Amino acid sequence: MDERRAYPISITVNGRSIHKVVIDPHYEAKHKESMSDQIILELVGLLDGKTFLPEDEDDNFQYFKTEPLILHDLSYRLVWLLEADEIYIGVVNAFRR
Repeated sequence: MDERRAYPISITVNGRSIHKVVIDPHYEAKHKESMSDQIILELVGLLDGKTFLPEDEDDNFQYFKTEPLILHDLSYRLVWLLEADEIYIGVVNAFRR
């Protein structure tokens, strides 16, 4: 698998301005045929303006599982994180449900 990839974005999640999406290539191991960085960026865009409760917290990180996210009439799960005092969303995994 490749290294993490970063893309610019301008959204607000949990009241925080987010300016970058960092995608972990983990999804490519099992979901490469149905998932891409472009789809993930569109899914992250669906989070804009919303507030989410974390599934878990660890040190400076909050972890989230958001589903269903509906994109092009398909349902997805997005596993993502926020780091305290940072301006990015980290995408841990994404797949079609």
